[in-house]
Amino acid sequence: MTSSTENRTSLWGGRFSGGPAEALARLSVSVQFDWRLAPYDLAGSRAHARVLAHAGLLDAEELGKMLAALDDLEAACASGAFRPTVEDEDVHTALERGLLERLGTLGGKLRAGRSRNDQVATDLRLYLRDHARGVALRLVELADALTEQAERHIETPAPGMTHVQHAQPVTFGHWLLAHVQPLLRDLSRLRDWDARAAVSPLGSGALAGSSLPLDPVQVAKELGFATAAPNSMDAVADRDFVAEFLFITAMVGVHLSRLGEEVVMWTSQEFGWVELDDAFATGSSIMPQKKNADIAELARGKSGRLIGGLVTVLTMLKGLPLTYDRDMQEDKEPAFDAVDQLQLVLPALAGMISTMTVRADRLAAAAPVGYTLATEVADWLVRKNVPFREAHEITGKLVALCVARDCALDEVSDEDLVAISSHLDPDVRSVLSVKSALAARKTYGSTGPGPVRDQLAAAADTLVTWRAWASETVVPR
Repeated sequence: MTSSTENRTSLWGGRFSGGPAEALARLSVSVQFDWRLAPYDLAGSRAHARVLAHAGLLDAEELGKMLAALDDLEAACASGAFRPTVEDEDVHTALERGLLERLGTLGGKLRAGRSRNDQVATDLRLYLRDHARGVALRLVELADALTEQAERHIETPAPGMTHVQHAQPVTFGHWLLAHVQPLLRDLSRLRDWDARAAVSPLGSGALAGSSLPLDPVQVAKELGFATAAPNSMDAVADRDFVAEFLFITAMVGVHLSRLGEEVVMWTSQEFGWVELDDAFATGSSIMPQKKNADIAELARGKSGRLIGGLVTVLTMLKGLPLTYDRDMQEDKEPAFDAVDQLQLVLPALAGMISTMTVRADRLAAAAPVGYTLATEVADWLVRKNVPFREAHEITGKLVALCVARDCALDEVSDEDLVAISSHLDPDVRSVLSVKSALAARKTYGSTGPGPVRDQLAAAADTLVTWRAWASETVVPR
């Protein structure tokens, strides 16, 4: 970027005899990324103009002209007729230039009683509160896709795993719903975060508030905040809301990565449990037979980027003295990037999940493999009043025999069962089926078809609530 220091629109510089060096200007400029805050800065400007008029610092005619000019400037920004230039240091500078072009010296009155410090803190809160709901809608869409697939597989058996080893039979619907629960927690975190972020810094000025008779609470209400910041120094220095938002997005990234990893496994030749729709898979430039789960892999990769954004902001904040420091310019790009990346990856994942074909036959065939019914034997012994410690040992010996003979649990003869333990009799065969194992899981939160249906109904009801919350408008237009 090249620029001249002459005729530059600047929000500072009166005490300087010359303009900034080119190296400083290039380092300092942020308009190339903070321009997306323009609609929120204009919303804040309208509210600030009204509070200036209420304080007697703008008359009715001036307020009318100011609001009309701000509306015209917003329309020009939206259409692209007004854009920032290389001479604009940041979004605030660019918009003041646009206002001065429309109003002349009257436009300069708007700066009274506020600073870029409280402006940018307000703008970023407005932006994130607005876009958090967009992210939430995408999370709901992914959860919907998972619940719709789960509903098709309430009774489909699958080999549940621990340590990536076959453990116990589960229903595939239960497995899919296990990925919905973290998304519901992410949605809950976003709403909790929003309540803490609904505090307006506008009116805090550079750090000390204002000697002008302004009303920060009125401005806060007009901008959709719950209240105004109770401490002006904290208001301009606080970036907890950015760090907390980035923690939530990083946590979302981790959840998407875990789902992506499982899809990669499920679609492999070794598993073959899932077939991806052609529209949500890619091929190889050299191997014609390949069908790759790129969306799932990209979801894994994005998690590192989202975690990195959180680390960036936490590290930036950790040693800053109160109040505002220019280091805080580094808070916006990670926040913007987190929103952008989730808006990209979440719809792709939702499409991939909703269109994938589950190979129920292969899942069912794999469900008993690896002696996954061994726990059923131990539980059967417990119901015969055998202490679980002893039941565990007896079942372990049964498995060892089957491993040695390369046979299934239900293929052991009656004589061999008794030889292992007098507690084992032919009745044990009643629990040696995947269907009976799943049917026995009736307790709340279990993998049996009944609890899974209950879980599905509860998830569906909860998602209705989250969809309504995410559709709310919190920033005045």
